[in-house]
Amino acid sequence: MSTSSPVLDSSFDDVTRTDASLRRFLHGLPGVDQVGAEARAAGLGTRSIKTSAKAYAIDLAIRMVDLTTLEGQDTPGKVRALASKAMRPDPADPSCPQVAAVCVYPDMVPVARETLGDSGVHIAAVATAFPSGRAAMDIKLADTKDAVDAGAHEIDMVIDRGAFLAGRYLQVFEEIAQVREACGDAHLKVIFETGELQTYDNVRRASWLAMMAGAHFIKTSTGKVQPAATLPVTLVMLEAVRDFRDQTGQMVGVKPAGGIRTSKDAIKYLVMVNEVTGPDWLDPDWFRFGASTLLNDLLMQRTKMTTGRYSGPDYFTLD
Repeated sequence: MSTSSPVLDSSFDDVTRTDASLRRFLHGLPGVDQVGAEARAAGLGTRSIKTSAKAYAIDLAIRMVDLTTLEGQDTPGKVRALASKAMRPDPADPSCPQVAAVCVYPDMVPVARETLGDSGVHIAAVATAFPSGRAAMDIKLADTKDAVDAGAHEIDMVIDRGAFLAGRYLQVFEEIAQVREACGDAHLKVIFETGELQTYDNVRRASWLAMMAGAHFIKTSTGKVQPAATLPVTLVMLEAVRDFRDQTGQMVGVKPAGGIRTSKDAIKYLVMVNEVTGPDWLDPDWFRFGASTLLNDLLMQRTKMTTGRYSGPDYFTLD
């Protein structure tokens, strides 16, 4: 992942000084045209790409995957197998790229670290009372620090959606800023749980709030609530990071997560990234897929393109 880090922009100091000033700023952002956003997302989703571009897109999508397991039944053996798959997604084809990261619960970070070693695959840990985000602040910070101390390169935190929906924006801003500080050198992804935010306007506001607080990435969902990632929601977030860079010069990444299962879906997202933010974001440093089943479909499509035949879904290990 890129070593460049968002720095709290002093131009936002006045904006984030009080709840009232932050509310004025966030509610002063341009409203999202719901019909227009959904129509544009649908239009971009119909774009087709040529065979050579498709092969490149599939390898790029593999490199962008945060291979994820976040279940109560996770075991060390499952995490070791997932980490091995992250390094060698297709053991029969050494040209297949490795994924960006393995995403696990904090207690599984040492297991992932032991398996991944210096492979270059990052370890992401969910923190801050994932997936609800409902815990005391000292617990959220301890959760974050424990994961970083165990070896996590990236922290995926969840915002307090109750506070956000109640309009307590400054509370959410300060929580993100404190977690960012607790991350130290680890990168921070801020999860909105867009399925609970109710409107695209709220998605845009949450995006700006997180970016002003120092997020390295903004992320749609935990994968535990439906709807999770959607093309229109991701479109709104991509527009936000584009506009934020235009205003501040700082790039922030985007991570749709939950419900992205097929190569066709992944390519739709990549087309959207290229069209909305431009090619700078077509890199694992700036765009990720949070997924567990997507990788297998990408591998099946890749095998089809290289050998001319499909491998069955049972050819690749289950996640």
